[in-house]
Formats: sequence, C-alpha cells, structure tokens
Amino acid sequence: MPIVAADWTVTRSTKVIDYIGDAHGGAAPSYATVLELHRWLSDLADDPSSTGDDQLQATDLLPSDRQTDRYIRLINGYTLTTTAVEHLYGGSIVEDLGGANEKIYDGIVNYGNSGIKIQLIQNGVVIANDWWNLASGLGVNEDPTRGISHQFLLLVSDAAAGGDIDGRRLIGFTREWGKTYKEFTINGTDRGNNTLALDNGTDLNNASTTATVAGWITASDFSNTEGYGTIDIDGDGTGEPYYSAFDKAATRSQNDFYEYCKYLQRDGSAETLYGLSGELFRGITHEIPYGSLAGGTFNESASVTFGNGATAQILADNGVDKMWIQLLTGVAPSNTDTITQGAVTATVGTGVTSRTISPVFCGSSTGSRLIAAYGLGMVATDVLAGDKFTDLNNTQRLPKDQQTWVITNAKVGESYILVAPWDGTTTDPEGNPAINKNQMTLQTALTGNETAIVVDTIPKSTPDTGTLRVVSDAGQDILVNYTAVNRTTNTFTVSHDFTSTPAAVNQGVFLTYIDKLATATSESFTAVYESVDVDLVVVVRDGGTTPEKQFISPSAFSSSGGSVSIIHQSDA
Repeated sequence: MPIVAADWTVTRSTKVIDYIGDAHGGAAPSYATVLELHRWLSDLADDPSSTGDDQLQATDLLPSDRQTDRYIRLINGYTLTTTAVEHLYGGSIVEDLGGANEKIYDGIVNYGNSGIKIQLIQNGVVIANDWWNLASGLGVNEDPTRGISHQFLLLVSDAAAGGDIDGRRLIGFTREWGKTYKEFTINGTDRGNNTLALDNGTDLNNASTTATVAGWITASDFSNTEGYGTIDIDGDGTGEPYYSAFDKAATRSQNDFYEYCKYLQRDGSAETLYGLSGELFRGITHEIPYGSLAGGTFNESASVTFGNGATAQILADNGVDKMWIQLLTGVAPSNTDTITQGAVTATVGTGVTSRTISPVFCGSSTGSRLIAAYGLGMVATDVLAGDKFTDLNNTQRLPKDQQTWVITNAKVGESYILVAPWDGTTTDPEGNPAINKNQMTLQTALTGNETAIVVDTIPKSTPDTGTLRVVSDAGQDILVNYTAVNRTTNTFTVSHDFTSTPAAVNQGVFLTYIDKLATATSESFTAVYESVDVDLVVVVRDGGTTPEKQFISPSAFSSSGGSVSIIHQSDA
C-alpha cells in the first residue's frame, strides 16, 4: 500500500522527517518503502506552498535523491527520526553521504515462516530493542506470499560514532523455546535489501516447559567446568581435549541435557556462559595458535583483543600455544597479529582455523543420544554408547558401550558373591559351570611386593578397576585388587605382597567381576561391552549361623548388561 501521508511530517526549520502514526502495537500503524517515502517527499516538494505539518514546498531544497528503487539518499541536511526509520522498509536510506554526519540505514529481509521471532547480534551484543518482532507474534512488514517474515531498516553506519558499525556485520538467529534454533550471518550489509534466511519448526526433542528446565537448574542437576581440560570419552586410556566438562545428575537423560543447553541460550535468557550472556553465546568459532607468550597466561572466559582490532572471548586455552575463541567483533586475526589481554600478550601463529558452530551450542539430540558440537565435552561417566563427540583436535570420539550387570536378592553380611569367567562349556564334577582359572596367564613372575601384574591378553569388557585372582605356585587363588588397566601393555596396576604366595610365569589369572561379602541386597559391576558376550559363572555361598545351600548359575555380560537373582535354599 502507498505511504499514509497523514502519518508523516516534515519540519522545515529542523529538516526532520518523522513518523507520527500509531506505534507498532497500535490500532493502525502504517509502513512505507524507501521508494514510497521518496515519492511522497518529491510530491510535497513540487507544491507551491506547504500545508499542515508537511512543511515542504517548491522553493525549498530537495530532501531526497533516488539512486535506485531500493537506495534513497537524504540530501540538503534532511534526516529521519528513529521512529521514522522503524516504519520504513524495502531498501536503504543514507543521510549526509560522505559527510561528518553520514548515517546508513540498510534494508534487512528475512525469508522464513510466518510468526518466527528473530534476534540480531551487532557489534558483539544482542540488540536489546527488537521492535521488528511485533506483539502480535508476527514480524514487521511480513509478506507470506513471498515467504518473507520481516522487512525493516537497521542503522549500520554512523560517522559521528566512528563510521561502520563492526564492518556492517550482523548475525541473525532464532531461539524460540520449543522450536528449532537457527543462525544466519550477513558479512557486511550493502545498499538495498540484505537477506537473512531464518526459519523454525517444532523441535520434538524440546517438549519440556521452561519451568521444568528451570527446576533442573534450581536442583543443580547440571554443572560445567569451563575451559580447557582433558576427558577420556572414548575410553582408550588417554584423555582428549575439550572446552567443557558438563556433568549431569543420574536422573537426567542426554535429551534433558540438550533441553538444558537450549534453555541457557533461549531468547531472553538471563544465564551466563563463559562470561557471556546466554543469548550471545554461540560456541567456538575459531582455533588460534600463538607464540611469544609473555606476561603470564591468558584467562579463560574473558576477552582478548587482536592486532587487527577484532575482539573475542576465550572459551579454552591450553596455557602454552593455542586458544579457542568465540569471535565477538571484527574478523579473525592473521599470522603475526598481536593478542592482548591486560598485561598478557602473544603473537598469532600460522594455521588460524574457523570452526563450524551448532545453532544449539551443545549440538543436536536424537531423543536418546547426543551428537555434540565441536569441542564440547561431558564427564566420561555421563556419556553413552551412541553419543558422538568431537574433541578440540577435531577428532571424532565415540564412547564405549558401558553396561551394568546386577545380582539381586542378596543377604547383607551373609551372602558371599563370586562372579567369575566361564568358558561356556566346561563343568565341574557335579555338572555346574566351572570357573575358567586360565582366562589369562602371567607374563612375569610375582615374588614380592608387586605394583603390576602383566598378562598375555587382557579380556574385552574388563572393568577399569576391580578384583582378580592369581593362581599361586601352591594352587591358591590369591585375591588381588587392581586400580587401573593398561590394555596396550596388558598390565594391571596393583599393590600386593606375593612373598608368601609366589606365582611363576604362565600361572593362571582370572577376573572376579564381583568377589565380596554382600553389603547391599544388590551388587553390580560396570564394564565396556565390546561386541562379544562374556560367559560368567555366579557362585553364592552362605555357611554362617543360618546356612544355605550353594547357589550356582551360568550368566553372561551382554549388550544389555545382565542380571541374576539369588535363589535361597536352607541348609540347616
């Protein structure tokens, strides 16, 4: 529709063009394209005399000049009020081109679904006044027939305040609760319309209410250790570097964690991540190598300035030669640019690498598993088989399949439980499954105070800590606690004195997955399931004041763990 003349004024004495119609949420606000504004001003400028509040006539200097249909210059000192700018769309308007008071308002058009709410990051902050999102839930000047949700103008350059605002760069995003998140970048607006492509849909993995997730935070169900650290997510015995170590309560699922992260980032969030507001936080955008470190070490979750004028927030720093940042303003630095944080300085090295961010900073959810974004880590006890992580070396890490085997119906302080390996076929003289005491064989003799037991091959699905038994030279099965496993060298870390129970090379060694007097009605062990079931024999004995017959049963540690329930039979 053409410009509503009654909603606009021109004041001769100040050369100010203003909008005086209803506000965005009013009864009948009106909007005009930049070309319609120019045509209206031109029509006023050919009148023999001015009337009413439109103080413009044929004897006055022209207020505007058309460069193209989508690029209008205001000339001869004419300017727009902020309110007037908010009621224009469809191109750019420049005031005082090349002058000391030059201002550039460029057009922004978002192609997306109707009813979407978008936000903009400009010069390192989220623009607080998002007037382009109407109270009705619609976007200003939406045009559904063309797939347009918003059309408006935005100030991108102001000579009096230093010129171009962060190189006229903008980041648009949508983070509405219950909807999919998305981000789109404009790397420098130009005259005319500049495109955003932000849409959203229902996120089926984000069905909880904000009140529910807020309750998780109140209950401290989630926590994070921010900054550089190593975690052995893939269970190979060596930690990999990550910029976070999120921890969650046992009652919370991987999808709960995904919703928690969405909550931290949501539109209107009051949370803080790595020293940034939740709305501003995006994750790692660049990996920056450096050298010539001086003045100490860089503080994580704090800002740095580069020699090219760019600023960034450090999300992780190894304290030696590399940092991982979220770029805030400017462009990524180049080799030899300086890095400054207070008295600490360094020089950017070769190999600055951009990293792809995820609209939800933690990554995506399948509903039961997490596909984590670059560099994001969780404590090893919280990861699940089927999760996917990518460490700061950009290497994918897949968690092992941790499963738990449980024995139930034990009598506390009475049931002695032994869960040991079985070869699947051998039985004892009574036809019961027989313990495989040659599950492993010694590679070095044990004769004194030993700190290591070396065997031929450590079986798959060996718990990281636990107990084993060594068959001594005298035929005793010596119970030994181990505190670590090195699968490369086939070594168990122990602390045990074998002086009186020596064991020679090639003596048998076998795991005892549970080997204890019951301290609870249920006992269990957890290990990594590695594609092959492990046959087990379960032996429970009670010869105390209320003796019972031996309970013995085959079982297996499988892809779903496993379980056995003790059957009690009196032997009184």
